[in-house]
Amino acid sequence: MYRKTLLDNGIRVISESIPYVKSVTLGIWVGTGSRNEQDDNHGISHFIEHLMFKGTHQRSAKEIAEMVDAVGGQLNAFTAKEYTCYYIKVIDSHLDLAIDILSDMLLASKFDPEDIKREREVVLEEVKMYEDSPDELVHDLHLDHVWPGHPLGRNILGTLSSISRFDQRRVLDYYDDFYRPDNIVVTAAGNLAHDELVELAERYLGHLTGTKRQLILDKPTFTPVSKVCPKETEQVHLCLSAASVPQDAPEIYAVHVLNNILGGGISSRLFQTIREERGLAYSVYSYQTNYSDAGLFTVYAGTRPANAPQVLEIILQNLADLKANGVSDEELVRAKEQLKGNLLLGLESSSSRMSRIGKMEITLGKYITLDEVVEKIDQVTADDLRNIINRLFGSGALSLTTLGPVKEMALPELKI
Repeated sequence: MYRKTLLDNGIRVISESIPYVKSVTLGIWVGTGSRNEQDDNHGISHFIEHLMFKGTHQRSAKEIAEMVDAVGGQLNAFTAKEYTCYYIKVIDSHLDLAIDILSDMLLASKFDPEDIKREREVVLEEVKMYEDSPDELVHDLHLDHVWPGHPLGRNILGTLSSISRFDQRRVLDYYDDFYRPDNIVVTAAGNLAHDELVELAERYLGHLTGTKRQLILDKPTFTPVSKVCPKETEQVHLCLSAASVPQDAPEIYAVHVLNNILGGGISSRLFQTIREERGLAYSVYSYQTNYSDAGLFTVYAGTRPANAPQVLEIILQNLADLKANGVSDEELVRAKEQLKGNLLLGLESSSSRMSRIGKMEITLGKYITLDEVVEKIDQVTADDLRNIINRLFGSGALSLTTLGPVKEMALPELKI
């Protein structure tokens, strides 16, 4: 069901046929995100994503919205650290319209100075809104502490200072550097024919020329540090991390299984010990962040200030127990089945399928079948988990960020 074609100009066209659905989700992926930015244009990848919806030389923003609504479609986009994606979901008979709209936005957006001026204010409000969401803000603050001075440590939105400097010249310079055919992937999933998708991609995007700007991307260095960030909130929000593996590491499947066991669901160790047994937090979980050359394994919890030291102590105890005793056979089986179930249930729509093949191509440059992923998960052993636990937590190098209504806290030593 998976097919890939390389256009003459370097654009990669990839499809996954799902003949039993009536929808098609089309995505155009650009291999640039906040990691490609400098201090003076921090946030410009996300800003350009916004500007793509402000109208083209052919259509106004309202006309684009009306065309999508007229066929019951869904149009959206998102920016990440290493890529940006524009996507549209329509009934399968409207694939031509979908690629017409997306390609027009991608290649012919006006980037009008007045639109840039107005959208600056919109994004500045988005930053302010984000700062009012401490359970989200703490993760970006934490990255800045873990990878200080590195682009991966910066947030995606930008700062009030950097966004205020955005003008048409900065926008066009960045666009010209990275919105090039060798940096673009077209993906689609749903009830479609690959040859038709290739023909449409050639028609609408085949004339694009040029090559992307080549950057030397330094690998970030993990910094063990403990930071208390005062903010008037009702809770203290904690992020505790260890350095993890990049996204193409063979150990990635063992990390996924470990994450499920520690904090990946309602049966996980952290959820059960902190929320169910002690009632110390409503939200507590673990997650992994993986990039092309680095990764983090992070635990998050939100709790009342008086409970924060105890919550952190329980997290450290759970990590120490994993390090000393590993996991039981029952936990291992349950975590693998949960992981496979989440994966397969999460791919029952054309949108999720498009996203999966797009992310794999733009980040890994290859396709991994579902059967291969399931097989890799099944192959994870207790020894594999012991090895990855020792790799993540063996050195004892941990980094902690706390955000909340305190200037300093008596926290336990970050030692496992």
